[in-house]
Amino acid sequence: MATQRDIRETPADEYWSDFENRWTALLSYRYLGKESSRLDNAPEGTTMPLRHDMRNAAGGIMAAPLCIASPESGGMADDLFVPNPVIASMQILDDARDVARVAVLPETVHLGRTMGFSRSLVVDNENHDRVIALSTGMGISLGSTPPGFEKVDNPPIDVVDSPTMPPLHQVFGAKKRDDGFWVLPELELEFASPDAALHLGPIHIVLETAANELAAGQAGTDQLQVESWQVMFVARGKVGPFRVTGEAYEGGQGRVGVRLSLHDEGNKDRVTSTGSGVYRRLG
Repeated sequence: MATQRDIRETPADEYWSDFENRWTALLSYRYLGKESSRLDNAPEGTTMPLRHDMRNAAGGIMAAPLCIASPESGGMADDLFVPNPVIASMQILDDARDVARVAVLPETVHLGRTMGFSRSLVVDNENHDRVIALSTGMGISLGSTPPGFEKVDNPPIDVVDSPTMPPLHQVFGAKKRDDGFWVLPELELEFASPDAALHLGPIHIVLETAANELAAGQAGTDQLQVESWQVMFVARGKVGPFRVTGEAYEGGQGRVGVRLSLHDEGNKDRVTSTGSGVYRRLG
């Protein structure tokens, strides 16, 4: 495994070239088809398609794709900061079965020198009055960036939508090991943020994959819809493999709760993220 270098170690005159290489290598946004005019040469605003691989067994929307569309780093974007998310929270109001593309309408609530707070509405791109989810989060700055940022030519990967396309966890390298744990592999460039840590995209995806399985086991059915999803980014994932542990709980009114932790096995089994989700039985 090649050791990933933190972009903060890059000389100022090479910073934005290095950033472009890392940004275009990162799989999270390009594979899911997210377009954002803040950093990319893209249409105005932020949008993302909803494909078959972003839906659960019942046909409703998963939480992880919405969290990737709306990453909530407290309003600290990469053109001014080296951002690090701390908490991301998503409440899903609409399972978006007939929605082809979502738009993200962001709001920076407060942006300080080292910490920021933000929230977004995730809406149907064709009808902004139709709210799919409420997203909130906070982030911290790991440092400032040098001047000279220019938007990056970072077109989405051309992914053909179909009912037989591979699930997201497979594309992002997550698998269930023989010991029964869901794991992500050792850290590689396409899954790393510019500061050489496991990116939020794979984190959300592997946590929700494990959560779906735990919730279905507790409920006795996979006909579930996640309604609430929260992840705390406790520490930077530096090495890997990254192992998910968790448990499910029975709730009232047809709800099932799941609690999870993500461990960096290559770094003393340190907990790097925790997550929780609330699911509703369907039918």
